[in-house]
Amino acid sequence: MRTIETSRMSSKGQIVIPEEIRNRLGLKTGDKFLVIGDKDVVILKTLTATSIDEFDDLIKKARKQAKAAGLKRADIVNAIAKSREQK
Repeated sequence: MRTIETSRMSSKGQIVIPEEIRNRLGLKTGDKFLVIGDKDVVILKTLTATSIDEFDDLIKKARKQAKAAGLKRADIVNAIAKSREQK
């Protein structure tokens, strides 16, 4: 269920997330957000810690996709080294 509310930005750039939305999404003080801005659109995405099981699943999927793409461990090591050189 989508809720549409309005808010106003303070002189310090702070925006209040309306109470109904905070409650529905279970937002708490100190929660972190990814903030994406594009033209006249601002998107807030809550950041949550991934459980170790979810992380293990992500790693397994990444390894499977890398293998299917023909990547080898050395390819990844080289890509990381090349990226670090560019900084």
